[in-house]
Amino acid sequence: MAITVTPRSEVMGATIGEVNLSQPVAESDLRDIRAAMLEHLLVVFPDQELDADSLLAFSRRLGALEVHVLSEFHLGGHPEVYLLSNVGPDGKTTGSHPDLGTLVWHSDLSFKAVPAAFTLLYGREVPSQGADTLYANMYRAWETLPDNLKARIAGLEAEHDLDFSRRRAGVDKPMSEEQRAAAPPVTHPLVRVHPETGRPSLYVGHHCSRIVGIPEDESNALLGELMAHAAQEGNVHAHRWRQRDLVVWDNRCTLHRATGFDTAAERRVMYRTVVTGERPIAA
Repeated sequence: MAITVTPRSEVMGATIGEVNLSQPVAESDLRDIRAAMLEHLLVVFPDQELDADSLLAFSRRLGALEVHVLSEFHLGGHPEVYLLSNVGPDGKTTGSHPDLGTLVWHSDLSFKAVPAAFTLLYGREVPSQGADTLYANMYRAWETLPDNLKARIAGLEAEHDLDFSRRRAGVDKPMSEEQRAAAPPVTHPLVRVHPETGRPSLYVGHHCSRIVGIPEDESNALLGELMAHAAQEGNVHAHRWRQRDLVVWDNRCTLHRATGFDTAAERRVMYRTVVTGERPIAA
């Protein structure tokens, strides 16, 4: 039976049915899944029974996988799996958020010279309320940007810095010297062209520390203006998690952020994998 693709909202997103990702996916289905991902920016596979091995097996069908520089989040025995959990070794909730850096708008691994293409996030345990994930359509953010702002940012680049981003997000645990050395600041164009669709999109986010070549106050104001535009309601799709959802999105044309939840009363355990992308090309 062929997969089904059902759009979720006018902003972005589709639900993919008639597929069991715990089993090998046929090449024809994989082509249809990739086409849906490029068309809809984000796809949801509901009711998937996945463990780390089956998640990794499907993730690798989409490309080479990243091992995140923040090794404290690696799932034991599976370094490509980034574990987001507020459940301690005793099986009880910790009462604290596992990663405050996920609560701000960002594109995964934009702090690397070669950022992420796709992110796969699997909900092993999800709260009964809260902890939605919001997604911003950055094609639309660029298309609806006023012409004066388009002209103003043409050719400009921004610096992306993980250490700066995490400190600004209020993360208590600083990065180690080794981690900072492994993830130095990099620069990317403010407007990039998607390597597969050819469409331009705005490329900003919380990892951006500054716009290169302009004064700090002007840079801060311009980044704030661009982010406010990108995250306005008409550009944003909200995903309400259900147990065993697998959500896959394209970081080359989206931003995302998690919303808060009661970390003492609710359990949240998520597995994440990230597929390597390409060096961003300026529009």
